[in-house]
Amino acid sequence: MASSALVVPVIDVQNDNLKELWPAMVIAIKTASFVALDTELSGLGNRKSLLAQSIEDRYKAICHAARSRSILSLGISCYKKLENKAADTYLVQVYNLTLLCSEEYIIEPQSVQFLVQHGFDFNKQYAHGIPYCKGNNKAGSDDKGVHIRALFTELLRARKPLVLHNGLIDIAFLYQSFYAHLPEHLATFTADLSEMFPAGIYDTKYVTEFELRLTASYLEYAYKKCKLDNSRNVTSGGAGPNVHVEFCQYGGKMSSYVDFRPCPAVAPFEGQANICERFSAFGWCPNGSECPLSHDTDQIILQDEKSSGEKRKKRKRHREKKKGRGSTLDSSSIFDGAPENKIPHMEVEPAETADDQKEEEQCIDSVPLVDDDGDCEQNEGENMKIEGEGNGVCATTATNDDTNENDGEETKTENEEKEKLSAPPSVHNKKTDTGTHRAGFDAFMTGYIFAYSCIQFRKGGLGSVEEKQQVKEQAWLPSCVNKVYLSGKAAPLNVVKSTFSKSSKAHVQKMEMVWGHKA
Repeated sequence: MASSALVVPVIDVQNDNLKELWPAMVIAIKTASFVALDTELSGLGNRKSLLAQSIEDRYKAICHAARSRSILSLGISCYKKLENKAADTYLVQVYNLTLLCSEEYIIEPQSVQFLVQHGFDFNKQYAHGIPYCKGNNKAGSDDKGVHIRALFTELLRARKPLVLHNGLIDIAFLYQSFYAHLPEHLATFTADLSEMFPAGIYDTKYVTEFELRLTASYLEYAYKKCKLDNSRNVTSGGAGPNVHVEFCQYGGKMSSYVDFRPCPAVAPFEGQANICERFSAFGWCPNGSECPLSHDTDQIILQDEKSSGEKRKKRKRHREKKKGRGSTLDSSSIFDGAPENKIPHMEVEPAETADDQKEEEQCIDSVPLVDDDGDCEQNEGENMKIEGEGNGVCATTATNDDTNENDGEETKTENEEKEKLSAPPSVHNKKTDTGTHRAGFDAFMTGYIFAYSCIQFRKGGLGSVEEKQQVKEQAWLPSCVNKVYLSGKAAPLNVVKSTFSKSSKAHVQKMEMVWGHKA
């Protein structure tokens, strides 16, 4: 395995450097091929209501949370595909915006405790956070001045694909915080979204669970698994495109705004680790750092791969035993009428059925899931400096994703209804739940998963025959466009404008300002 590590520069944006960084952020959004977002929230309210069986009731609970809570930080990751490169190479610019709602809002102790444990600086937020007001415009048009609502308007005007991970709550908070009051009904909300983001909304939680069909789909697991598979394909000389990422070189004063995030390669692991089953399935454990079992995502992925291979072999043996090794083969279908005794003995592994694939996965849908505070995660590493001159404009320094490494120690974890799993006996595999929490790095991981999934689609691994025919016209994932993951549901939320629904009045007024015409 390669010893080098990917280093992701995350630019910290605060109220005192917003004007300075504004032109670069706007250009990054306008020139991006797609934009990935992530949020840190002050809380979500009643978790049970967020998992209501009725999607309309669930939406009402989300609206209540978005109106009464706030966004503490916003991660923006702009992926620009470089057409002059042989591989699928993206120039990536990552921003972490610290925000401060100017109105009263609820902040939940559970969220505060988690964020403080993972390095979130509330003193910094209250001293330097970018102020904003929620709901409809409070003063003037959003396209004037340098503020977060104007930046959101620039995102809308750019008409780029929007990429989120388990993004229903994120996008509802974005709408309420930077756009307008949330409409009362879900159908109106989805109608508005379909016009706000004409290039489509993509949810990598849906992609990883329903298309890539990973064993687990919480953010860190999905990112590391995609990164590992991509690196293996590169080092093995696999045919077809692979994901490579490059970053801008930040020097001078700009370097003081950048948090360099080192992403170590996946460490090889031999044997059977004492894995926490809860964390393995959901990326979240109620015992946190006190859990005696391993929360190491690298070990979890490698052990899942080993278990997956063993399960396939077991299913193959079971099918062969059921069929009987001496069963007669229809020679005419294989050798055009060759005598049966001339047919060589062959052990053909039957194609996996949908039931086989489901059997391979852990039953994560048996318990409804929802992000804990919008993003509960763990971060890694000390800051690393990258030497180099420059003024912050993109003098690209390549950090290619072509080594067998796997990135990211941050975990976007999934909070579920409190159901106790019987834990194995006490063992010695301790994990580290330390580091700095960054919405920006989560946005980077989300964008990477999307870029990797797009390659798998083009390789023919995802989508139907009809969808594959669209590949020349649609560069992204036509099978996943405008499908937002719903926790505990077998089908996604379709972001479309129904013939029976209308756009909200506030949205129509906003669209006149954003696009210069009515929606």
